[in-house]
Amino acid sequence: MKLYAEETVSNLFNSKLLEIKSIIENESETYILNVGETQYIEHLKDQFNLNFPVIYVDKVFVDSFEKEIHSSQFPWDFPVRHMDKYIKKDVIVYHIPYSGKIGLLRFTPSVYPSSIGAEIEYDSNAKTIILEFINFYNDPEKIKKAYDEYLSRILVCYDNLKEEMDAFNNRLESFIRSSFKNRKQQYLNKYDFLASLGVPVKKNPTTSETFSIPKPIIREKIIIKPIVGQEKFKPEPTLDNVNYLKILKIINDVGKNFERLPSVYAKKVEEDLRDHILLTLDPNFELGGASGETFNKTGKTDILLRYDSSVVFVSECKFWGGEKKYLETIDQLLGYLTWRDSKTSLVVFVQNKDMTSVVETAKVATKKHICFIRELPASDISWLNYIFSLPTDKNKEIQLAVQLFHIP
Repeated sequence: MKLYAEETVSNLFNSKLLEIKSIIENESETYILNVGETQYIEHLKDQFNLNFPVIYVDKVFVDSFEKEIHSSQFPWDFPVRHMDKYIKKDVIVYHIPYSGKIGLLRFTPSVYPSSIGAEIEYDSNAKTIILEFINFYNDPEKIKKAYDEYLSRILVCYDNLKEEMDAFNNRLESFIRSSFKNRKQQYLNKYDFLASLGVPVKKNPTTSETFSIPKPIIREKIIIKPIVGQEKFKPEPTLDNVNYLKILKIINDVGKNFERLPSVYAKKVEEDLRDHILLTLDPNFELGGASGETFNKTGKTDILLRYDSSVVFVSECKFWGGEKKYLETIDQLLGYLTWRDSKTSLVVFVQNKDMTSVVETAKVATKKHICFIRELPASDISWLNYIFSLPTDKNKEIQLAVQLFHIP
């Protein structure tokens, strides 16, 4: 393979972005409207992430073998050079381990020196770059010098190319997310338009509802495309992120007040603390009001907000009882939810003296849950945000905020 000289990296980036847009544009309407957004974006991100090779020059090893060398390959100061014969010589072989996709080194970065185009051999099974040097002079210093010079040719554009590919990987998620959301919004706009006609909407019988799993590449990470059911998408009311954050901010403010006034809230039970949160939430929202101990699906929740007949926010309040009880509480909260519920929170009252240890335990435990998908940026040291799936529907993504408050 010739290094840094076969194709410009900008061409690679453009072709990848066009391929992503084409894949999203060609997904069926049913798939786009029903698939879990985070999981689908992660699927494409994994598929198109440029796994730039890491070259482990500190782990290089050598061996040697004897080979017949034609006299014309000998240096000019050897008298055999002009003879037509083969002479046995030792060949010193350097094996440089690497990980990632070594083929990415064939691309030319935007900035490069004039001395590019070195060729390398590599073993894709052993994951090593192979450099061979004929031992003409039986001089170790000459072999080491030849190796160092060739290694510098291998690394001449390495840092520049890595910087550009890292930048591409860093913006990959935002590009996929934007392309996905634009495509989804096109379909939603169509639903809004058809609904405004005031007549029943007939489903297109030609819409494909068969979804494939890409064939895994040998020795590469297996990337599985999220699978959705065949149910027709039905728009449902949902709490927008602005109001979701307002609700969580109010809960957070009340919880901080618990911490600032320990003598007032000490020895309160869950229901009492829940009622204080409800008394603050209810006057601030007119989307149906907030209510306590309201039944929803399989159990009763501590805080629930409705819009018309639909639940748009669910929250559970519990005292910290260790990792096992914490995970069971998440199970309980997810068990309340239906596929219509997309935003929820878990309010945890902590009586332990070491609050920091509890927060760290909760962070580790949350990622162990079977429905955990992704961690989002935390809003505070004890206000954690996550994406979960429903236990009964892996494509239905739930926003889960975990808010922990110290209650003496």
